[in-house]
Amino acid sequence: MHPAESTPIPAPAAPVPSVGRSILQAFKGAHHDYTTAPLQRAVILLAVPMVMEMLMESLFAIADVFWVSHLGKEAVAAVGLTESLMTLIYAIAIGLSIASAAVVARRIGERDPTAASEAAGQTIVLGTVIAALIGLGMGSCSSGLLAALGAEPAVIAQCGIFTRIMLGGNITVFLIFLINSIFRGAGDPVFSMRTLWLANGLNIALAPCFIFGLGPFPRLGIAGAAVATNLGRGTGIVYQLWHLAGGRSRITVRLRNLRPDLAVMRSLLRLAGNGMAQFMISMTSWLGLFKILALFGSSTLAGYTISARIVVSALMPAWGLSNAAATLVGQNLGAREPARAEESVRIAVRSNLVFLGSIGLIFLVGAPGIIRIFTADPVVYSNGVTALRIVSLGFPLFACGMCYQAAFNGAGDTWTPTRLNFYFQWLMQVPLAWTLSRGLGLGPLGVYIAVPVSFAGLALSGGVLFKRGGWKTKQV
Repeated sequence: MHPAESTPIPAPAAPVPSVGRSILQAFKGAHHDYTTAPLQRAVILLAVPMVMEMLMESLFAIADVFWVSHLGKEAVAAVGLTESLMTLIYAIAIGLSIASAAVVARRIGERDPTAASEAAGQTIVLGTVIAALIGLGMGSCSSGLLAALGAEPAVIAQCGIFTRIMLGGNITVFLIFLINSIFRGAGDPVFSMRTLWLANGLNIALAPCFIFGLGPFPRLGIAGAAVATNLGRGTGIVYQLWHLAGGRSRITVRLRNLRPDLAVMRSLLRLAGNGMAQFMISMTSWLGLFKILALFGSSTLAGYTISARIVVSALMPAWGLSNAAATLVGQNLGAREPARAEESVRIAVRSNLVFLGSIGLIFLVGAPGIIRIFTADPVVYSNGVTALRIVSLGFPLFACGMCYQAAFNGAGDTWTPTRLNFYFQWLMQVPLAWTLSRGLGLGPLGVYIAVPVSFAGLALSGGVLFKRGGWKTKQV
């Protein structure tokens, strides 16, 4: 036989699905191996449901403040101050979520779903206990906490019940964060997307009913916004647990996974500690900004609250892209593919730059029309427009910084972003805001300027540390 005749003909390479087909597959939620799939496609498969998940969270944030704004500036100020308090809860929940997602992703990359399920179960147990303790502690002293933040007596008297319900019922926010992080780490972001679309869809539908007493619903005023939030997110948690227990996700949580395992809990808490500190620093820096702005009155605080909600609505879809990078980093490091992990972050950074840069330009030009939707008060309107324009200037830097931080967290290197947040948000942002607003007499304008300046330093430093590559060797 001729030598050429015995040479096997290589099979043709499987065609790479188009972008459109990849997007459709992302919505279907089919399981994929993100350690071998083409990276551009892997980013799309993970990012699309994560972006849509965060988009619904953004829509809820806007809808919530839209309805509450009809109750007056005191109600809007109360929402802003309550969100400041809730950020402490978010910080703890996100810190534990970072640990859970990193461990689950690493175990999936190592082809060990049993260990991934165990980590998921212990995360749920820890989250339930922590949320219950926070609810009892903070819920019982909500009025005092509002006063400590500088809330005016009228705000506390009219809107204190909103704060009490939100803090006391924080377990719905806490668990929805944690379980969605488990889905993302496992590479099942479609379940996270569906959860928030269900939960926040109910929030949006129920909020005006409970606030204004539409149809058979009682008129609860601002308290109705809190009731709608907890009912909607509580329903979302039931949906999450149904998927986890029913074997529909890549991992399945059984009752045996919920029995306390101190060794696993200690491992999660050790990793979560830096994550909690990282976001505690970040979130409490916003508390500092609100405290400074409260010195200029409720109108200033209300204007900034509206602009902050709009900014968050734009940043949340961008966090979806960042979360996709975090999952790919964790799974590919577990599969011993650090080069793929690094390239996935670069793809996410480029995509985020285009997205947030475009949104920032829209906000810069359209701020007057956007803020006018939410308020007719001239002082609230003026502060909202100024804040939105100045903060949106930093969107390109936000895009890079959030991707680098997500990469560190996905690798389990939670210490690096913790240090960066401490340096640039506490040691820079809050003192700079005070100096510009009070020391140099710029007023609220000085607070607005401090936000993009501090994030510029954080993003540039994150990029330098990412290139050094120490995160690739982190063990989880």
